[in-house]
Amino acid sequence: MARISGEGGNVMGEGAQRIIGRDAMRLNIAIGYAMANIIKTTLGPKGMDKMLVSDLGDIVITNDGATILEEMNVDHPTAKIMVEIAKTQDKEVGDGTTTSVVIAGYLLKNAGQLLDKNIHPTTIIKGFELAEAKCIEALAKISEPVSPKDTKVLKQIAMVAMGSKGIGSQKEKEKIADIVVESINQVAEQINGQTKVDADFIQIEKKAGSEIMDTSLIKGVIVDKEIVNASMPKKVENAKIALLDAALEIEKTETDAKIEITSPDQLEAFLRQEEKMLKQMVDKIKATGANVVFVQKGIDDLAQHYLAKQGIVAVRRVKKSDMEKLAKATGATIVSSLESLSASDLGYAGAVTEKKIAGEAMVFVEKCKDPKSVSIFVRGGTDHVVNEVERAIKDAIGSVASALEEGSYTTGGGSVEMAIAKILKDYATEIGGREQLAIEAFAEALESIPITLAENGGMDAIDTVVELRTKHGKKGTTWGVDVTNGKIADMKALGVLEPTKVKKQALSSATEAARLILRIDDIISSKGKSSGGGAPGMGGPGGMGGGVGED
Repeated sequence: MARISGEGGNVMGEGAQRIIGRDAMRLNIAIGYAMANIIKTTLGPKGMDKMLVSDLGDIVITNDGATILEEMNVDHPTAKIMVEIAKTQDKEVGDGTTTSVVIAGYLLKNAGQLLDKNIHPTTIIKGFELAEAKCIEALAKISEPVSPKDTKVLKQIAMVAMGSKGIGSQKEKEKIADIVVESINQVAEQINGQTKVDADFIQIEKKAGSEIMDTSLIKGVIVDKEIVNASMPKKVENAKIALLDAALEIEKTETDAKIEITSPDQLEAFLRQEEKMLKQMVDKIKATGANVVFVQKGIDDLAQHYLAKQGIVAVRRVKKSDMEKLAKATGATIVSSLESLSASDLGYAGAVTEKKIAGEAMVFVEKCKDPKSVSIFVRGGTDHVVNEVERAIKDAIGSVASALEEGSYTTGGGSVEMAIAKILKDYATEIGGREQLAIEAFAEALESIPITLAENGGMDAIDTVVELRTKHGKKGTTWGVDVTNGKIADMKALGVLEPTKVKKQALSSATEAARLILRIDDIISSKGKSSGGGAPGMGGPGGMGGGVGED
């Protein structure tokens, strides 16, 4: 293995590797395209699942793009960029992860063909940037407005987001879609005329057992803890709730202190003083009128006893995030000092109940008045099913929240991609120079979405695209792939709707990744022999190896 040499002689140590120019670009393009090929079979309602087995033997079965790429544990830097696209998409809008990676992969593939025609990478990048700007402009024109009152539209958006997840029958998906829309409308807030949804206040708790139809919306919070003392009531109606960020126990001094007791009377007085202090704490809570208390820290055994005698329900060591959700749901104020606790700090819930679910005790805080934090309690036959339902709900929440925040939606089934591809092809002829070839390549990359949907649905991809081009030439922008019935159809009539924000983010992420990868013309790996061989993807161990472009 030769050292890298330059005018100044050998500049890097033994074992360093370098791939220069078009070879580096081709390797990066091959890896980006391979990543798209890995997950494109999961796209759409007829997409297949992947089984991912970790080093420890943990199994994940899913067709969620972000989960697959995260669990794959890729090693090559270009592959990691593709994983980053999916993560960004998931974090920003919660759905469209597979779409963004597939578009990025096909952008790279088409860029590779332009490179073979001796078109410079910067020309291709400029063409892609012009195409992206035109896409965003076209999206705004073909989108339609949506508001929190349009529950039918929001439900259809949720259904499409969950469409590719194998979570059960149409009836089960409809029930979960209703739950998602109701939960989002409950926590949504109007700020300066805009709808804002903080998905963190939609808590998802899951327990294997029962069936998917038993998944329910709790207008309140589920706390995965049990009531501290067996003598306390297991159910409280019309609960007045105190939230304490303080311990109900005798605090130890921060300095080391030594107390010398010389007689039994002194010991008894000392213990009595402790009891008195704990009783005063409980009396203080009782005086406010609270009958349920959630404590972020510990509760002394004696304090538990006094609380039980007063008929007050207590839960200890509640997570900070759960305390914040309880505050949002019940209207209570989190109090840091027991001394400052007053009746005005209390929250309200119609019922606080301890229930045993799958052998574990959980506290349900329900029937809150207009709660701004709610919980979705997910049930399913096995852990794998419950996990996939949770992923489906997160996608649906992300989609519906994105539609409300952006205030617009568009049609799915590859119809938008076909419509924008047609606009781009017309736009390309207006642009002088070689950039028009890159714009046409961008349009072809967008057509990969309806092509992939058709392939995954067992349809003829070429016939489908040709038919769609004809329809889009004559009848408007809403025709797409109806994979359920194996034909093309009007997506608006079928109710296949998606948020504009998801499409916009997918296009931006894909273009950004393609731009980043196409600018690389030199890969230098300084991994020596001692650190485990060659660079990933350069034939050494740990990379995606030489067969990365095979499909």
